[in-house]
Amino acid sequence: MMEHVATDPNTASPAGNDKPRRPRRTRMTGAERRQQLLEIGRTLFAAKGFEGTSVEEIAAKAGVSKPVVYEHFGGKEGLYAVVVDREMRQLLDMVTGSLTAGHPRELCEQAAFALLDYIEEYTDGFRILVRDSPIPQSTGSFASLISDIATQVEDILGREFKNRGFDPKLAPLYAQALVGMVALTGQWWLDARKPKKAEVAAHLVNLAWHGLDGMEANPHLIGRRKN
Repeated sequence: MMEHVATDPNTASPAGNDKPRRPRRTRMTGAERRQQLLEIGRTLFAAKGFEGTSVEEIAAKAGVSKPVVYEHFGGKEGLYAVVVDREMRQLLDMVTGSLTAGHPRELCEQAAFALLDYIEEYTDGFRILVRDSPIPQSTGSFASLISDIATQVEDILGREFKNRGFDPKLAPLYAQALVGMVALTGQWWLDARKPKKAEVAAHLVNLAWHGLDGMEANPHLIGRRKN
């Protein structure tokens, strides 16, 4: 006697057809679809840039039609703006959240590590941030982000300047210089990845700290040009 095998009505094939039916696709909620599109857009923008990425490709990767992308973000520009905004907040939170030490030199170390950690853990995001924004009036740019981070360390430098008898009003200038140095080195390390992260951080702090340690209260130029 032949044994009867139960079949799943969702996958059973009609008589005379050996091919099983495709399983039903799980329907995403609006929030889940939005998150999926953000992750796909982030990957494509990092690999191809804004101009090299199309709405068609984003939709195809997500398995949806183009109108779905427009429904959630209004187009490629809207999706890009949200991706950039999320990455900027992530990096800013990592840097500002790392500044917990009491000693100024360790604060420099923490800031350097925070940026290098972000590059290592959120490589796609960093690649997007360091590209020039193709959108007029974008939600932000790498330059504005660096300025935001520098603002966070102005108070720290200002207190250190005051303790050493320097003009605290110059703290914003030095904050921009220090953060910019770390950021540009991070861009180089993004592809080089040598030496190791801790060694890069140590060398950055070496230059920054010993530069501050030997800083003149009233620096002067030694060349002929004076203005």
